[in-house]
Amino acid sequence: MPPSLLEPLVPRRATRQISIGGVLVGGDAPISVQSMTKTDTRDLTATVKQIHDYVAAGCEIVRVSIPTMEAARVFSEICAQSPIPVVADIHFDHKLALEAIDGGAACLRINPGNIGSKDKVRAVADRAGTKGIPIRIGVNGGSLESDLLEKFGGHATPTAMVESAMRHLDLLEREGFYDIKISIKASDVIRTVQAYRLLANQTNYPLHLGITEAGTEWGATIRSSIGLGILLAEGIGDTIRISLTGAGEEECRIGHELLRSLELRSGGYRLISCPGCGRLQIDLHKLADEIEAMLKTIKADGYTFAVMGCAVNGPGEAREADLGVAGGNGEGLLFRKGQLLRKVEEDEIGTAFLHEAKNLVNGNGQ
Repeated sequence: MPPSLLEPLVPRRATRQISIGGVLVGGDAPISVQSMTKTDTRDLTATVKQIHDYVAAGCEIVRVSIPTMEAARVFSEICAQSPIPVVADIHFDHKLALEAIDGGAACLRINPGNIGSKDKVRAVADRAGTKGIPIRIGVNGGSLESDLLEKFGGHATPTAMVESAMRHLDLLEREGFYDIKISIKASDVIRTVQAYRLLANQTNYPLHLGITEAGTEWGATIRSSIGLGILLAEGIGDTIRISLTGAGEEECRIGHELLRSLELRSGGYRLISCPGCGRLQIDLHKLADEIEAMLKTIKADGYTFAVMGCAVNGPGEAREADLGVAGGNGEGLLFRKGQLLRKVEEDEIGTAFLHEAKNLVNGNGQ
């Protein structure tokens, strides 16, 4: 059965819907992909450039850290130049939150319990409410309140994390503020999954998924894919961020691929390729990398491409794809929508494949 005909494993959990600068989160809105800038926020040029790079990789919401008032003052220009909604990441100082709201933030990421007194929480909630700006409550296992750590034996257990989230939620609801989403992240898969499951049973606010401090690209991709994949397959989650110690663009690409793999988002293309074995008679690794790089230069949303290495599964998989190649002895057979197009020499496969891919997406040669 073609992937586009498959249904999600479990229906999405019913949640409230909020709007982050026009991007809907929760309800029946598509699950959105987020990232966070890694530049010095005070460097306007570098930060705006990074946002544009993220957008090219599929980012739909971007978060920017605001650690100082100087950064907060630059933030307004970042918002003005950003093509996507910008979330202000605030800790400890409610004045930074107020400055970010006035500067054009599409959302705030705060923990109400760490920005000061009840009056300060009320000031932020009132200003955000007046301007229609949602607030994300963000609980991390590594920064849990000291009294909760003491209560749970010095450990940020899933139950402790959920109690922290509900405590912060209560502070906002007491001020009549309900335009909220929640994240509840740990750096390990099992604790994160357990925490989100508990939280999903206690509230219908939209949930922002992630594994925090997940690590460098190789390990973080695996941990994030497992943790978020489990939750998304259970119908939990309304927006996601893949956290990598590395390029934010890769966070966005991985996020979209994860959602497409679970049939939770469409768009983009799907490239399948075999792992290779002793039957190979072409340089499959080189060819797959070459074709993947070429495909990034065209807009091929919704298409499936196949790069296969030998005659066992190759012709069948290539025929199933919109466009595929099955390798042979220094050559390849090109298939388009199940029909054999032609045979090409190995050193010409990449160029021929790109030519046919452009014909496919442009509707030529049908």
